[in-house]
Amino acid sequence: MDTALATANDLLSDHYVTLKFVHVVFAAMWAWSTSVAYGNYLVPLFRDWQRAPHDPERIRLRNWAMERFDEGAKLEHIAFPMLLITGPLLMLAGGWTPDSGWFTMKLVLIVLVFLPIEIADFHLAHFGGNKERLREAGNSIAYEQAIHTHWWFLIITTPIVIVSITFTFYLAIVKPF
Repeated sequence: MDTALATANDLLSDHYVTLKFVHVVFAAMWAWSTSVAYGNYLVPLFRDWQRAPHDPERIRLRNWAMERFDEGAKLEHIAFPMLLITGPLLMLAGGWTPDSGWFTMKLVLIVLVFLPIEIADFHLAHFGGNKERLREAGNSIAYEQAIHTHWWFLIITTPIVIVSITFTFYLAIVKPF
């Protein structure tokens, strides 16, 4: 196995800076592509709807915002798989191993925090929880449930994601241990 890693390192090490650039671009895209929409549109509209949950206009705006948010998440959901490709390539090119504490911590965050959250997020935005498809199918009960489920998912995961992404950037840049 050490020979295979050494060979991969030899093949990729000349491309380390380019791989790092591509990885950082996708990391930024993944980390921040939905933050403006979430903070400036989705949260205010949901808070407004919560003040009058039966107001048809507020429901319409809430639903419109959530469907647009699902659509906007496509950029994030392209970036994350690209990180899963460029990350291991960077690891091989840079010769990083779990012996580096910062690298191990970054892997732990990816496996225990980001992967489960992104799998759920993919489902909520594009698969069974896709609000536009549920609306078009005329399934108003499932639609409303999907809206509420996705909203609770965002409420619960947002603080975790903010802290974890910030810490991951810190680990990758500073490499403190």
